[in-house]
Amino acid sequence: MAEHTSSSITIEAAPADVMGVIADFARYPDWTGEVKEAEVLKTDAQGRAEQVRLVMDAGAIKDDQVLAYTWGGGNEVSWTLVKSQMLRSLDGSYHLRPAGRGATEVTYRLTVDVKIPMLGMIKRKAEKVIIDRALAGLKKRVESGETSGGMFEKKQP
Repeated sequence: MAEHTSSSITIEAAPADVMGVIADFARYPDWTGEVKEAEVLKTDAQGRAEQVRLVMDAGAIKDDQVLAYTWGGGNEVSWTLVKSQMLRSLDGSYHLRPAGRGATEVTYRLTVDVKIPMLGMIKRKAEKVIIDRALAGLKKRVESGETSGGMFEKKQP
């Protein structure tokens, strides 16, 4: 079984607001450094993304990939690689847990296997950098109040 890397962060917002930003793929280039383009290719009956094409530029790794998403209610989303130029596999997830007084603990878990040979220690370091940047970007985006008004947010009366 492949080793994974995970990290958590607390965001001062409700889980629905956090998931609203996570689910708004079209806005990923606005708050993630590595995603240059994002296109939803397929949605489920609830309008949630099932397949997303991402054009990535993470320094040494530039890639055009398609990911398949699975939604676990309003507090979890996971993804797996459908196709990629650089990666053999990619599995990840966000898990949201209420952290009291309107805050949310977000845990990001990631496992990546590249097609080129890479030492496990270097690969895990790269995973950690990707996770830390994603969590910091997510926190900044959500706490800035620039949420998308997406399906996971509570509608105002």
